[in-house]
Amino acid sequence: MKFNKKPWPLITIYGIHERINTNPDFQRPAVWGLGQKQLLIDTILREYDVPKLYWRKTGNKPDMYDVVDGQQRLRAIWDFFDGKFKLPKNADPIDDFDIAGCKYENLPDELRMHVDIYPLDIVIIEETDEEEVREMFLRLQNGTTLKAQEKRNAFPGKMRDFVRELAQHPFFTKVGFRNARYTHDLVAAQIICLEIAGEPTNVKNADLNKMYENNKEFDNKSSEARAVNRVLNFLNEVFPEKTPELERFNVISLYCVVAELMKQYVIDGIKPLFQNWVINFEQKRYSQEAKPEDEADPEWVAYKEKISHSTDAGDSIRWRMEFMLRNLLEKYSNLLLKDNQREFTHVQKLVIFRRDKGICKLGIKCGGVKLTWDDWHCDHTMPWSKGGKTTVENGQVSCAVCNLSKNNNII
Repeated sequence: MKFNKKPWPLITIYGIHERINTNPDFQRPAVWGLGQKQLLIDTILREYDVPKLYWRKTGNKPDMYDVVDGQQRLRAIWDFFDGKFKLPKNADPIDDFDIAGCKYENLPDELRMHVDIYPLDIVIIEETDEEEVREMFLRLQNGTTLKAQEKRNAFPGKMRDFVRELAQHPFFTKVGFRNARYTHDLVAAQIICLEIAGEPTNVKNADLNKMYENNKEFDNKSSEARAVNRVLNFLNEVFPEKTPELERFNVISLYCVVAELMKQYVIDGIKPLFQNWVINFEQKRYSQEAKPEDEADPEWVAYKEKISHSTDAGDSIRWRMEFMLRNLLEKYSNLLLKDNQREFTHVQKLVIFRRDKGICKLGIKCGGVKLTWDDWHCDHTMPWSKGGKTTVENGQVSCAVCNLSKNNNII
C-alpha cells in the first residue's frame, strides 16, 4: 500500500468531481443533515482545519478515485458549490463581511476566493487491494457513529457480497421501511442467519458479525442461498405492490412462516390469499392494541410484547412464527401436507427403473432416451412440492436435462 499526501484546492476538487466516486460499495449512503453541511462550510470560510481525506486511485488517463474516507465532507462541499443550501441565517460575520443566509454565488468575492483556494489534505492510496481498502475504511471509521450494518458492509468476504445482492431482491421494494443506513441489508443478513441455522435463532449484531466472519467463502449457489431466494421469490409474488404493513420485525417473522410452510405444506393454493391474510393479521393487531390491556386477548398482548422488546432474539422470533403459523392454519385448515419422505429409497428406485426399462418418461428435451443405472434421475410424476407422494406409483425415470427442465411443473 502506497500513500501520497497532497493539498488540493476545493475548486480543483470540484472540477473533477465526476471522476471521484463517493459511493464505493463499502461506503454508507449520505447521512449528513443541513446543519452539519453548514458547519463544514463555516469552518472552511474561517480557515479552520478540516481533517484529511483518503482516496483510492482506481484509474489513469484520466485519473479516477474511490473515496475511502471523507465522502460526507465532499458531498457537502459540492452541494454548496452547486447552490443547494445556504449558510445559517444567524451565521456570524467574517472580517466584517455578512455571510448570513448566503449561498456560494452570493458570497463576497474575497470570501468566495477563500473557499475556492482552501486546501484539503488528500491522501492518495495506490498499490493496494480491495481487502486492504475495506480494512482501512473500518479503522478510519473507528469511534464514529457508523451503525453495525454499515460496518459489516465493509467486511471482506463472499457473505458480505451475498447480503448486498440479496438486499437488491425486488421483494425489498415492497416493504414498508426504507433502506436507511442499510436496513434492507440488515434484514437480508438476518434471514440468511436464520436459514443457515435452519430454525429461529438469535440474529443480533454479534451473531451477524460471527456469520460474516465464519462464512467468508459463502457459496451463493448453496442450498441455504437457494432456500433464501425461494422464500423471497414467494413473498415477492404474493405482495405485488408496496405494502406498508411489512415492517422490519414482521418481515423476519414472515420469512420464518413461509420457510416452515414450504417444508411441510403444499402452498401454491394459498398464494392468492397470503397478502390478505397478512393485512388482516395486522389489522387485528391494531384493533387489539387499541383496547385496554385487561380487555385485549392475552395472546395478542404477548405478541405486542414480543415485537416491542428483544425482537432479534431467537425465542422471540420462534414465538412470533408459531403464533402467526397457528393463526394462518386456523384460517386455512385444508392445506395439504407434503409427504414426510422426500427421497426415493434404493428399492423404490430399482423397481421404477426396471418398470420403465430405463427410458426417460419425460422426454421434454431428449425425446425418450435410454439411460444407464449410473446416469438417471428418479422423478416425482406429481411434484413433491405440490403434494406428490414418494411412492413407486408416483415415480418415473428421467434424464438429468429433462428433470431440471420440468422443475416443479406437472407434466
